[in-house]
Amino acid sequence: MIYRRYYHTASVLTNGKVLVTGGIYNSSYLNSAELYDPLTGVWTTTGNMNSARTEHTASALTNGKVLVTGGFDSGSYLNSAELYDPLTGIWTTTGNMTISRYLHTASVLTSGKVLVTGGYNIGYFSRSAELYDPFTGTWTMTGSMNDTRYKHRASLLTNGKVLVTGGWMAGIYYNSAELYDPLTGLWTTTGNMNSARDDHTVSVLTNGKVLVTGGSNGSSYLNSAELYDPLTGLWTTTGSMNNARYLHTASVLTNGKVLVTGGMISSIYQTSAELYDPLTGLWTTTSSMNNARHWHTVSILTNGDVLVTGGYVSSALNSCELY
Repeated sequence: MIYRRYYHTASVLTNGKVLVTGGIYNSSYLNSAELYDPLTGVWTTTGNMNSARTEHTASALTNGKVLVTGGFDSGSYLNSAELYDPLTGIWTTTGNMTISRYLHTASVLTSGKVLVTGGYNIGYFSRSAELYDPFTGTWTMTGSMNDTRYKHRASLLTNGKVLVTGGWMAGIYYNSAELYDPLTGLWTTTGNMNSARDDHTVSVLTNGKVLVTGGSNGSSYLNSAELYDPLTGLWTTTGSMNNARYLHTASVLTNGKVLVTGGMISSIYQTSAELYDPLTGLWTTTSSMNNARHWHTVSILTNGDVLVTGGYVSSALNSCELY
């Protein structure tokens, strides 16, 4: 990449390019954005965001634009949101969220609206949720989650509901999970995970189940993995990863397997990667990355390759690699 960065976002555009936004470098919060072209393997700068931000979200909308929300910038928690137009390379502000938040989640619903949940803002953790309507550019509050949480994860299920898992609140690590129904705007609890965890990964498999991996429970870093079945609302353990990982990534490949990369254990940053096979429930090691990294991003390109960008290991990285 042109800029070193971690805690940034990466979004695959409809034209196949990858948009990277924001993040941190040397304690500076970035408003810069850049594009990766898989056809040339080259990065180019594009328009800067209106606000520097890290620990924000980026969502590829059904109209091809990218919505960025919230985050943190030099002591300020942000409620601002903005849109990137790939046709012009320019960012425009859109309606502000009702609540400032960072380390929240954002999910594009089947309706095209965006559901934002939880996060942190100036001394309090949030259970609130709100919806962005791309047609009006405005936000409306929706039902609040049952648990206050940040550093949690959210997944859009094949039935259109959103599954939220785990997270953290004032020293409490959650194993709870809950479902958002866009038809009612309400949350209902579902089965608890077998392990409490935050900064884990979630992946919706081709069979509709959800794979959760790794993370932290406050006393240890986890190598455990478990599966959520939307038909029963229950979690079952599956094969454990070969390495415990925290702040790693997980990607569903075109063959249905899940690739997990990097992460950290205590102060040890990892180069290792491994594959989960849903047919066997087992993990196998695969080739390691060239650089150890956590706080990085991964993107599945239109050709099926996996692009890893940036991250942190003693300092911010601008290196990228393809799997």
